[in-house]
Amino acid sequence: MKGMKFQHRSFLLSGLWAVLSLGLVEFVLPGMPASVQAQVEKVEELHFPPLPDLVIPEPQRVVLDNGLVVLLMEDHELPLVGVSAFIRTGSRLEPQGKIGLASLTGTVLRTGGTKNRTGDELDEYLEGKAAGIETAIGDTSGTASMSCLAEDFPEVLKVFGDVLRFPVFDPEKLKIAKNQVMAEISRQNDDPDGILSREFKKLIYGKESPYTWDPTYATVSSITREDVMRWHATYFHPNRIILGVSGDFQKEKVLALIKTIFGDWAKGPEVMDPTAFIQPAVPAGVFYVEKDDMTQAKIAMGHMGIRRDDPDYYSLVIVNQILSGSFGARLFSNIRSKQGLAYDVHGGVGLQWDYPGMAILSMSTKTETTGKGIDALITEARNMVADPPSDDEVAKAKTSILNSFVFSVDSPAKVLGKYLTYEYYGYSSTWLKEFRQGIEKVTTTEVRMAAQKHLRPSEFAILVVGPRTGTKPALARYDRIQELDIRIPEPPAGM
Repeated sequence: MKGMKFQHRSFLLSGLWAVLSLGLVEFVLPGMPASVQAQVEKVEELHFPPLPDLVIPEPQRVVLDNGLVVLLMEDHELPLVGVSAFIRTGSRLEPQGKIGLASLTGTVLRTGGTKNRTGDELDEYLEGKAAGIETAIGDTSGTASMSCLAEDFPEVLKVFGDVLRFPVFDPEKLKIAKNQVMAEISRQNDDPDGILSREFKKLIYGKESPYTWDPTYATVSSITREDVMRWHATYFHPNRIILGVSGDFQKEKVLALIKTIFGDWAKGPEVMDPTAFIQPAVPAGVFYVEKDDMTQAKIAMGHMGIRRDDPDYYSLVIVNQILSGSFGARLFSNIRSKQGLAYDVHGGVGLQWDYPGMAILSMSTKTETTGKGIDALITEARNMVADPPSDDEVAKAKTSILNSFVFSVDSPAKVLGKYLTYEYYGYSSTWLKEFRQGIEKVTTTEVRMAAQKHLRPSEFAILVVGPRTGTKPALARYDRIQELDIRIPEPPAGM
């Protein structure tokens, strides 16, 4: 009975606070501080103390004799250890006749087993240890990660080293991986968002850019185990790898362990990877992809963005926040809330690490409002100049960015991940600590100038994906529409 009375009392109290928080009762409890008693009518009337100094830990950086870069960050909150590795490789280095090679290598690196364990044995071993090892290769980098209990770390790290150093690329596992890619190719035109993203990248970077290449039946079928092994032999060397370790360990012991496992790995040749081609100019105009099994139209428009080392980086972070960083941002407020043209609408200037991102505004809308949707996006881009960000918008954007920044560095593992990224792409180790100050220093004038410089509606390439009957009236007003062919090439004979 006592437990029931206590639960009943707790329920009443929680209900009382809920009513008070909604402002439905205009009284305060006796003894409540004046600051709590005070009522405000608008969010702008709320006042908060200045943000405290944020202390961000730094990893210890060590470079082994063979060139392996190691970043160590202790965290004794939980008895866990995590490892992340960045490998200097990426699909942008693939030959055009072997598109898909990098991704397949990244997959079978883990599933294909090592000289000491088959892929299935590796799965069973990790499951028994409640541990994990994952590998992948994306556009600009290869990644490998592991996690385990602190007590198992020495043993699991050795297995992790075997995966990176001594993969065997089991032919059966490679066959399975290739079949999975083939299945993905067959479905690549099912998702309209996937079509929009894929074809828009081609407009921005050009069809000859590796950043826009997608595997085909022909390129995947041509990839052999020897190709995969050669890719690994070319790019997996200690002087092309950055290894980060965070968790419950002692730095001296872990460093000694890393030297034992990776120290005898021979250094590879010093090679400067070629720069991936990007077309020098984006063709402005209107482009269309027919997809008749849709009830909406997908719209994207924009041009080339910037790299993060651009002088306008901090200003554009604020521009992006003002455009679509919150439900009160311009795109959401004007296009979604006021005009009701879209449920999802996004936009901003893309900020990549070592090649330009894409400045892109996008939305989904009913087919009958395709024209209004296009006009609305262009209007919002133009208004960043015609109706430039106000002091109040800039101040709110700064506050939002700075308040949310802490959540990106609220654990040693997150901080270490950022330092790994800076190390990989050649950015200063002070980049993270300079972020808050960089945002705070930006002026409204600088934000306006950056918006004017990096959002140029007159140069927009406009892409529409949708059913012909629904979108035809909206597109009829344009003198020239370039229709894109997204048909999937047939597989090679005998495949």
